[in-house]
Order: sequence, then structure tokens, then C-alpha cells
Amino acid sequence: MSIHTQFLTVARGNTTALASYAQAVLRIVAAYLLLTHASAKLFHVPHIAMFDGLPLFSLLGVAGVIELVSGLLVLFGLFKRSAAFVLSGELAFAYFIGHAPQGHCRC
Repeated sequence: MSIHTQFLTVARGNTTALASYAQAVLRIVAAYLLLTHASAKLFHVPHIAMFDGLPLFSLLGVAGVIELVSGLLVLFGLFKRSAAFVLSGELAFAYFIGHAPQGHCRC
């Protein structure tokens, strides 16, 4: 086996190991962002005045519950695909309800 082949074999092995670490970091950061948004809506930490007096069974309250539960599932790696599927629908819904009507699309 040549030196070049040995180097490629080692590089591929390290890339696979690094990819799993990168996926874990991405999962943790995404869960942190979801939990931050959920805690602002449900627990008022960090405090955002828009969420004062938010009823739990309102559109934003249900979104907060979905973000909290799915964020915890993603953080701990339980039912990741199912949680990501639900979150993709919830976040697309949030975009089209909250951001798209304002016309901030830079498409």
C-alpha cells in the first residue's frame, strides 16, 4: 500500500468521525435555539414584551409547546426525525404567517 493510499484511508476515517461530531454540534445548537424561543413564549425567559399574557391555547402558545417538546427531543436525540418533521411544518407555518406577509423576502 502506498503512502498516498494510506493517507486517504486515514483522512476518510477522520472525516467520518468529524462528521458525527459536526452533526451533534448542529443538533445541539438547533435545539438551543428552539428551546430559547419556546422559553421566551412560555416562561418569559428571556423576557420579550410581545409574549406578555400569552394564552397557552393560542397560536403562539401552541407553537411554544411544539418548540419546547421537539427541542428537547432533538437535544436528547430521541425521535429526531419525527421531531424534525413536525418542526419543519411548524416553522414553515410560522414563516408564512409571520414573515412572508411583511414582504421581507429577498428572493
